[in-house]
Amino acid sequence: MERTQNTQRRWQMLRFDRRLVHYFDWVMLLLLILVSAMALANLFSSTWSGGPHASLFFYKQLYILLFGIALILLLVSFDYKELETLGFIFYGLVLLLLIYAGFFVESIAGTQRWIDLGFFRLQPSEPAKLVLVIVLASYFSRREIGKGFGILELIKPAILTLAPFVLIMIQPDLGTAMMLAILFCSMILFVKLRWSTIAILGTLGISTVVFFWKFLLKDYQRNRIETFLNPEGDPMNQGYQIMQSKIAVGSGQAFGKGFMEGTQGHLHFLPERHTDFAFSVWGEEWGFAGSVFFLGCYFFMLLWGINIALSARDKFGVLLAFGLVMLIFWQAVINLLMIMGLLPVVGIPLPLFSYGGSSLLTTLISIGLLMNIRMRRFPLKG
Repeated sequence: MERTQNTQRRWQMLRFDRRLVHYFDWVMLLLLILVSAMALANLFSSTWSGGPHASLFFYKQLYILLFGIALILLLVSFDYKELETLGFIFYGLVLLLLIYAGFFVESIAGTQRWIDLGFFRLQPSEPAKLVLVIVLASYFSRREIGKGFGILELIKPAILTLAPFVLIMIQPDLGTAMMLAILFCSMILFVKLRWSTIAILGTLGISTVVFFWKFLLKDYQRNRIETFLNPEGDPMNQGYQIMQSKIAVGSGQAFGKGFMEGTQGHLHFLPERHTDFAFSVWGEEWGFAGSVFFLGCYFFMLLWGINIALSARDKFGVLLAFGLVMLIFWQAVINLLMIMGLLPVVGIPLPLFSYGGSSLLTTLISIGLLMNIRMRRFPLKG
């Protein structure tokens, strides 16, 4: 009898593995590889110094990308439902990392954002965004509110958002803290709010913006916003980044200057050309046609993520997939509007495209979880 049960268990495990392979999300993986290949080509060009080899930035990003893709293959092997409880453990760990980064690490350029692990510099505010999505999805998936959520039901998720928000503002990192607030707003609007709740939150939001402007924003953060409104008013300082970015994108015209032929980037007119303004280099070298192709691939990947949310097998999967897509979407939109001078420079990277190990790993894990959810859109036996 015991031998028979063991045989049946092994057979179920074998069948479980075959179904996972059958439902593997090849579309998302191919889109990820395509977008990442364009990102690496752009990084190679933007950081090339004229020598026979690529820059150290390129090799670091390549190694992290390969590690992240291997990590995705591990991520899809477990059921994402486990995150419904594990997410709060990760949340606690992230808060500890943020506290350590904010109070105990050495300041770099006036900020305390990175923890030096020797082989890697971890920026805990990046995984904090991902973990927030997980815990908010877990919280809302456990509650059924027929008429919509009221203010009282939003107190706990607001506290969950406020804790990392405050710790990230201490670093200070306005852009990432703002992303937490945007993710919170996206999630609560998705789960349905009462109209009275929307009115109250709108009033609180306006009051909070005024309060932040008067009492919490530092001088350089105010300068960024004022420069956004009038970049020509300070062309040699705060407005320089925006003006050079717009020149780079515009000079690409229809088909660009060609790979590694951009002048704004290679002649060092464009600052932060491999991080915040990486897409400016792409626009200059590949022009309007290349930009449309890249953005088409990029946003089709996000639309595929929305399709994953719509086809998820349970409420937690729907909320988690939606939150993960919003995490990538809003960062991409803010970065693209920023380099075109339509938003202030707030240090938001373009996920998968801008250089940065913590950002890249966080994005790859998010995509791995999206693939996980799609692979389990049908009940699997195991």
